[in-house]
Amino acid sequence: MSETSKRVVVAAPRGYCAGVDRAVITVEKALGLYGAPVYVRKQIVHNKHVVERLEQRGAIFVEELDEVPLGATVVFSAHGVSPAVHAEASERGLKAIDATCPLVTKVHHEAKRFAKQDVEILLIGHAGHEEVEGTTGEAPEHITLVQSPDDVADVEVKDPEKVAWLSQTTLSVDETLETVRKLREKYPLLMDPPSDDICYATSNRQAAIKQIAGHSDLVIVVGSSNSSNSVRLVEVALEAGAKAAYRVDNASEVMDEWLEGVESVGVTSGASVPDELVEGVLAHLESKGFPPAVEERLTEESLVFALPPELRKDLPKNALRH
Repeated sequence: MSETSKRVVVAAPRGYCAGVDRAVITVEKALGLYGAPVYVRKQIVHNKHVVERLEQRGAIFVEELDEVPLGATVVFSAHGVSPAVHAEASERGLKAIDATCPLVTKVHHEAKRFAKQDVEILLIGHAGHEEVEGTTGEAPEHITLVQSPDDVADVEVKDPEKVAWLSQTTLSVDETLETVRKLREKYPLLMDPPSDDICYATSNRQAAIKQIAGHSDLVIVVGSSNSSNSVRLVEVALEAGAKAAYRVDNASEVMDEWLEGVESVGVTSGASVPDELVEGVLAHLESKGFPPAVEERLTEESLVFALPPELRKDLPKNALRH
């Protein structure tokens, strides 16, 4: 196989979404404003390189608030927290900065609204994910978790005429639609959220990799193992026709055997991945005889979220824009 017949296509959009960008900048600005240490409950975003970089600057990541000294500054991650966590922060006198992605906050509001109407909520998502735990905490007595289309057969509701669905924002679009389809077959009066819960960035990255997966011998997804949207991209690539697809945290994890006999490579990254990690993978492929990557762009993204109000009030006006 000649090297000139090889091809590398990098998908766009890829990498940071508006919610991740806002969350990371929130921690950086808090460190600059209040000094180290700034505590962060859970990983600010699901990417180990981002977490390590912020740790080097003085961020301390904890699992729960009882690890945070009384009166300290704590940032809540992009995935959101339950009302109980907000209450605990207040009780401990913590200076809490809520970096929850506004699109996750929207799902929280939807859960509260349905619960107020005494509507049972079927939450499509993954057990144990911080986003699911935070949303469930808004109305635990009204929410039942549905993890996959296969779970629908076991779902039971009190009143089939008062049931709605919501979803985690980082799921597979196609699988979620299949879950909703099965739920609607079972409960024809199933209510929809006011707008799609799966975030624009998750949808765009899945659509972008679908566009190139069908003509890729190999797809490499850059992202951490606990990143739901990164793991979904591997699944979507395989479903869309990629002959093989793997997730890596960085270029050092790309295995030589993956590249044997491969002519076309597609590359993308999850929504919490800095682009320098993708650049590292592309440089590694070039070192193995592949040509420079060609970008294939599905759509432009221009959404930007304002920084959390708890931070904005302490920032000089010229530092409010990020």
